[in-house]
Amino acid sequence: MHRDDMRAKLTQAGLNLIQQALSIYDSDLRLAVCNRRFQDMFGLPDALVTPGALFEDTIRYLVLAGEYGDVPDPEAAVHDRVEQARAFQPHYMERPRANGRVISVEGSPLAQGGWVTVYTDITEIKHQEMLLRSRSEELSGQLLGHAERLAQANRELAATNAALEEAKRELTEMEARTRLVTEMMPAHIAHVGPDYRYTFSNRMLSAVMPGSLSDIVGRAVSDALGEDAFARIEPNLMRAMKGEANVFEITHDPSGRRIRIALTPDRGTAGQVQGVYVLSADVTEETQTRAALTQSGKRELAAQLTSGLAHDFANLLTIILGLQGRLERLTGLPDGASELVSATLAAARRGGTLLDRIASITGPREVRATPTDLAALLSDLRVMAGPSLPEGIGLDILGAEFVDPILLDAGSLQDSLLNLILNARDAIGRGAGRITLTARPVRDTWVEISVADTGPGFSAAALEHGLDPFFTTKGGEGSGLGLSMVYDHTKLHGGTVKLANRDEGGGMVTLRLPLRRVAADAGKPLLVLLIEDTDEIRTEVREMLRGLGHNVVEAASAEEAQDLVDLPGLDLILSDISLPGGINGVEFATSLAAHGHPARLLLMTSLPPGDTLRIRAGVIPVLTKPFTMDDLAAHLALRDAA
Repeated sequence: MHRDDMRAKLTQAGLNLIQQALSIYDSDLRLAVCNRRFQDMFGLPDALVTPGALFEDTIRYLVLAGEYGDVPDPEAAVHDRVEQARAFQPHYMERPRANGRVISVEGSPLAQGGWVTVYTDITEIKHQEMLLRSRSEELSGQLLGHAERLAQANRELAATNAALEEAKRELTEMEARTRLVTEMMPAHIAHVGPDYRYTFSNRMLSAVMPGSLSDIVGRAVSDALGEDAFARIEPNLMRAMKGEANVFEITHDPSGRRIRIALTPDRGTAGQVQGVYVLSADVTEETQTRAALTQSGKRELAAQLTSGLAHDFANLLTIILGLQGRLERLTGLPDGASELVSATLAAARRGGTLLDRIASITGPREVRATPTDLAALLSDLRVMAGPSLPEGIGLDILGAEFVDPILLDAGSLQDSLLNLILNARDAIGRGAGRITLTARPVRDTWVEISVADTGPGFSAAALEHGLDPFFTTKGGEGSGLGLSMVYDHTKLHGGTVKLANRDEGGGMVTLRLPLRRVAADAGKPLLVLLIEDTDEIRTEVREMLRGLGHNVVEAASAEEAQDLVDLPGLDLILSDISLPGGINGVEFATSLAAHGHPARLLLMTSLPPGDTLRIRAGVIPVLTKPFTMDDLAAHLALRDAA
């Protein structure tokens, strides 16, 4: 069992042994902790002694149960007591209860907000006082005995109060440590009660899901996340409330981020679910990398399946072209034969072009992301596409929002956009029309580029199968590989492609590519601390860095690197994840980040993206081994916030 869990259970057990009733409410007037005596003394139902229960609901229950005697206006009484509680003033009072008992109530505010209250049954003490007053002459002999017992009770009460003060101090320290740790996590950690309201949050929700609320304790989940996001989470939340832990992923539409959410039931001492613990993390970069790897795997499989077929098909085309060429050169052919030979040759050559396109899809292709001026790329695209558009078809290109360079494979993106413009031209046909290309950033996550036309739009079959290889609506004139090539190039970058029809008419193809901004100091010489325990790899990476114009200092372990991290002018720390000794690369880098080290941090590893140690890197970028100098240069060009 975790030490904090054990300490919490021991603290609760200790509080339950105290004969006084005790309750602690937070600054939002919600129950933080109470002991069993608190429930027994006032006969409270389980719901009102569960962490997160509202003070107002408890007061209303006591008023209606007659705890405060005959109250003419119960709601006014509840309102007055809640307003007094909001003032958080220390107080001591004694009051009779409806059952004839007498209790003392002592409340003290806490430094973190909220207050602790101790309730003591002083009925016997009051009886002794009354007895002394009424029979002081007759019972003078008993007075000393009662006084002694009273003094003993006072001593016991003082000891109990001292124990309560110590328990309060430990609880306060534990709460402070827990909040400090959770707020350092690059994820949202929360607890949701059975009423679907947050009872705890480390205030990181808006960092994981931009646009969401930050101060969410006491709020409904639907209010904090928004109705659309809640609708996708609710089924899994209901499963967790029924005791079934689950992990799932959603796309947060306002920011375009991919979020992984883990829901764990909170089982009380009786085994009943009292809420759900929530862990939400941004896995956008992991998802983009996974999509790119998946597409690479599909290409590899397609290459294996088609290589033998393409080889045999190429041989057949070679034979057909040779035979038809010989026929074409023969003299004395009957009427119409020459036209048939020419048509056969044209069909065979088209088959050769088709093989080239298949090779371009299934063959190996590296993604070369380099700092790219997107505005200049789109301007060049206008020049390239202009001559291919007939008179009457206009081209509008909108992308003024991109001023600074971003990391893109400019060649493949330009090929894809040119392909989409020509497809839009063919969709418009011979009449007049307009093609509009729009590029815009979606938060700091995606580059979204759409190509829309004023043609008839996509058919139902095209919307469903348009991205499939060999699907075409152009009859014998189309190969059906244009959109599939665009899809392939986009998926290799970790992006997405969407086909749609516009409300105002015409079709639209939308690409989303990961938005990776170029660092302001890209290309400038850096002082790099390289941490790698394998000599050969360290030498290779060092030469790559020097080849890019950077200065390098080296270390073989985190312990050795610790003596170098304070070098003046250190710009970048590049560390392997798996390091020898007691500190691995992830622990070393996250410790530097937590202490605000000014250098940029970059990790490298051969571990797969789903590995637990790699996941612990959180928001620190990770470079996958093996990598080329171009790959390293691309990662060094990324902004810290990308």
